[in-house]
Amino acid sequence: MTSTDVRDEAEDSGPSGYAAARLRLLTEGARSGPPRRAALAELTDGWLAGLFTAAAPALRGASLIAVGGYGRGELSPRSDLDLVLLHDGSDPEAVAALADRLWYPVWDLGLALDHSVRTPAEARRTAAEDLKVQLGLLDARHLAGDLGLTAALRTTVLADWRNQAPRRLPELQELCAERGERQGELQYLLEPDLKEARGGLRDATALRAVAASWLADAPREGLDDARRRLLDVRDALHLATGRATDRLALQEQDQVAAELGLLDADTLLRQVYEAARVISYASDVTWREVGRVLRSRSVRPRLRTLARERSDFLRRAVAGDGRALGGGKPVAERSPLAEGVVEQDGEAVLAPAARPERDPVLPLRAAAAAAQAGLPLSLHAVRRLAATVRPLPTPWPAEAREQLVTLLGSGRPTVDVWEALEAEGLISRLLPDWERVRCRPQRNAVHVWTVDRHLIETAVRASEFTRRVSRPDPLLVAALLHDIGKGWPGDHSVAGEIIAQDVAARIGFDRADAAVLAALVRHHLLLVETATRRDLDDPATVALVARAVGTQSTLELLHALTEADALATGPAAWSSWRGSLVADLVRRVSAVLAGDLPEDPRAPAAAAVTAEQERLALESVATGGPVLALRAQTEPPAGDTAEAPEGPEPLGVELLIAVPDQPGVLPAVAGVLAVHRLTVRTAELRALELPGGVEGSVLLLDWRVAAEYGSLPQAARLRADLVRALDGSLDVAGRLAERDAAYPRRRGVVAPPPRVTVDPAASRHATVIEVRAQDAPGLLFRIGRALADAGVRMRSAHVSTLGANAVDAFYVTGPEGDPLPGEEAVAVARKLEETLRG
Repeated sequence: MTSTDVRDEAEDSGPSGYAAARLRLLTEGARSGPPRRAALAELTDGWLAGLFTAAAPALRGASLIAVGGYGRGELSPRSDLDLVLLHDGSDPEAVAALADRLWYPVWDLGLALDHSVRTPAEARRTAAEDLKVQLGLLDARHLAGDLGLTAALRTTVLADWRNQAPRRLPELQELCAERGERQGELQYLLEPDLKEARGGLRDATALRAVAASWLADAPREGLDDARRRLLDVRDALHLATGRATDRLALQEQDQVAAELGLLDADTLLRQVYEAARVISYASDVTWREVGRVLRSRSVRPRLRTLARERSDFLRRAVAGDGRALGGGKPVAERSPLAEGVVEQDGEAVLAPAARPERDPVLPLRAAAAAAQAGLPLSLHAVRRLAATVRPLPTPWPAEAREQLVTLLGSGRPTVDVWEALEAEGLISRLLPDWERVRCRPQRNAVHVWTVDRHLIETAVRASEFTRRVSRPDPLLVAALLHDIGKGWPGDHSVAGEIIAQDVAARIGFDRADAAVLAALVRHHLLLVETATRRDLDDPATVALVARAVGTQSTLELLHALTEADALATGPAAWSSWRGSLVADLVRRVSAVLAGDLPEDPRAPAAAAVTAEQERLALESVATGGPVLALRAQTEPPAGDTAEAPEGPEPLGVELLIAVPDQPGVLPAVAGVLAVHRLTVRTAELRALELPGGVEGSVLLLDWRVAAEYGSLPQAARLRADLVRALDGSLDVAGRLAERDAAYPRRRGVVAPPPRVTVDPAASRHATVIEVRAQDAPGLLFRIGRALADAGVRMRSAHVSTLGANAVDAFYVTGPEGDPLPGEEAVAVARKLEETLRG
């Protein structure tokens, strides 16, 4: 059945026929796409026109108009019907009766309706007062009634828009910017709003309005296709949810992907991100052009006045020999930036003498010059480069590599210039491996960017640390490549090492530098993972890092890359606490690389004990029970403090606990904190030998906690509950179970199952068991109880929470203080994993 047949059936059968035809179109038709949207609009047009004709066969001076998305023919399954009943004001009572006979059938079918009844004068007045109304009327489309009335309104509204454009376009730009700030950037969000986020359907509509003003036009290539793809996704989302929603929630993404015939949710997100990137870039270019045009219009009258005054002055100042006095030199329209690159009208453009077809380094030189000058790279320049430039030879000439390093080291302006090159496909031509990470989503709450944008953000951060290293070039290129392996299966660090080696050779690094780059990519997580999950007092930990790094210069580069990577990941990935741990590890590794080894490499170095820790430990021995202290913790903002908000960043509270060494301390403390609804951000546990011949050993726990909500409990109450937990009179497990039963689980992201592994090379003095799991209340209590039930002794623990992920390392031994035999260690890890999965 064709769309015309469906429309005829709907017209013949009235509302019920329309409803049946609409349902058949949405359930039996083709997949989401322009044909189905057009068919749905045509079907709805016919039904509404029939309602209009039946309700007012003889009424003149009235018409029914579709506006907004419906006016454009973009009807998704659950879209509102945006309608205006236009009339000349001659018969208000008849128009009111007509409105009732139009609106009520729509409501009776449960369709969303956005409607108004206006005269042309009222419509113009409302449009002048409300920008959103004016934008909707720009897409007005006649449905029924007096065609002349509709045509006159369209002509008038369009003329008003063009006349008022110099005033209204800045208002529209501000509206778009505010919405983008509020909703975020569509091309990076895991649960984006397809309509409201920056780069979404609202921005695409705004670009149409700019084009209608005749002041500027958006880059057309790819824009219509990007808009179509977002509309297709919205159609599938409406069918999957049965709701008029624009939010692409995680739990609907697989179903939406299936509706569109895509492989999986990641493929869906990548297509959404690519479309959003096209619209965002087109918006940037268009608003920049609008600003240029408006500035030139405001300057032109002043220039004409100055030109007249200067001409009069020259006529009066002509000397006897015919030479003009005080003529002055006209201001140059172009300022040179680099060979073949000039500044013009606030953009970096190609010089008239530039020959891209003879100069393969020109794209990188132009990009580096633009970024260094803090200027955008003009659309015309990028397109000319993409169309005419020759490929670079392999290996690259030295100038090309230097220009790439200059671009990467230019700081924040690098982002916009890089995106301009990427919009025309130049990045993938320069670095073919980039295509695998372009627009690739990262389903990790810690990451705020797609893989490719994260790599650029890391380079921006690394540019702040180039004074800390002796060789900035490998640092910046490693920042660009450190996650390049995420486009390949397996461990991205291992895959990335191979790719980095190849890229380094291709862009002209010698063999030694290529090996350093590959090592940086291979080990870019080594420092932060070791510092936060391993016992730094164990010489085996430091020796392992030293062997992997190899040289002082590589360690220096890796330290800077680690910090840049973490800062570019998101706020949960870096803090002064993590920074201090990494710095401590780097100091120890540096000492080993310099040959400064402990006298007995088999024995761990004694950790420094603060006066407060010693006081708590002695008091714990004296009282025979736990002693604790609470202390508020703050830190300065991470990153560039000049751009950060003033004031310290709250870290929660530091909780110091000293307790005589005994089984079950970890689950007891973790359980009491969970009962009191305290979230554990980081935790350290270690055994402390007391000074001065004091007998007995004490377990020292250093925790950073925050109240889940409300205020922190008093220290005395925490201590009392801890005493009860240790002697068994407080049923922690029962209390937690009761609380879980009282609060049903919320629907949300399905987390991957927990994973427990043994790292046999991490220590010679203990068995290291590492746990990776979804963070949840009571998780640490369950881990500690499972280890206690296994009969192992806890030598130390290193707990960290990254977003929704807990990554914990536990140094355990047998009853006699020796590492667990291999099979026993594996059995303990397997049992712990089963417990956490159960």
